[in-house]
Amino acid sequence: MSHQLALITGASSGIGATYAKQLAARGANLILVARDAARLNALAQSLRDEHGVEVNVLAADLTHHADLQKVDREIHENTRITMLVNNAGMTVEGEFIEGDIAQIQTMLTLNITALTQLAHSAAQVFRARRSGTIVNIASVLALVSESANSAYNASKAYVLSLTRNMNRELVDSGVRVQAVLPGLTRTEIFERAGKSINDLPAEMLMEVDDLVSAALSGLDAGELVTIPSVEDISLWQRYDEARIAILPYISLNKPASRYLS
Repeated sequence: MSHQLALITGASSGIGATYAKQLAARGANLILVARDAARLNALAQSLRDEHGVEVNVLAADLTHHADLQKVDREIHENTRITMLVNNAGMTVEGEFIEGDIAQIQTMLTLNITALTQLAHSAAQVFRARRSGTIVNIASVLALVSESANSAYNASKAYVLSLTRNMNRELVDSGVRVQAVLPGLTRTEIFERAGKSINDLPAEMLMEVDDLVSAALSGLDAGELVTIPSVEDISLWQRYDEARIAILPYISLNKPASRYLS
């Protein structure tokens, strides 16, 4: 992977920092993007020292338009970039209706708007080169409506749907696309949302190194959707088959008979 240059958003901690470490161990060069320049620089130096790879830092808050444009330009102008790990994201404390709408809107800006723009740019650039990889970090909550903040779940369902459709558009283009759906993972996202990770059931909490290792293995195997904790892959396959089975019936010229009087 020594010829690879991966741009990773949300790279100062958690899943993003772990992608940086594991990709560097594979020999990839890196561009690390996050708000905290000091943490990025410390991580970058440790990766240079340990793995001898090239690591550059791009400090940016992707909820700010000017910073998002700066990262977007990097994707368009740096012809060496071969991989985007679209990881930056956040959640908010509490339920949707009782939540702070300003915080929810900031979350949607990061989880949807910023991710969409960077995915769009990377897809255009990589398709023109007929080579590249785009990894969008979603969540298992994309499949869940019964818990957590509904706006967060919806934002991750968007990421999953976007990735599926990107894959459809990029078929035979030489560009690989993957959606990663983590479950509960030991990262800082909970504390930032005002929660304690110690309140989570240990049997549901995956270590971030294990998560990223599984995600990269799924990428190596050519998976479009990777759910690291699901042992029986047929569960996901049946879920997806049921989704596909309804498609011929969702748009017809007459209502279903139960609605006819």
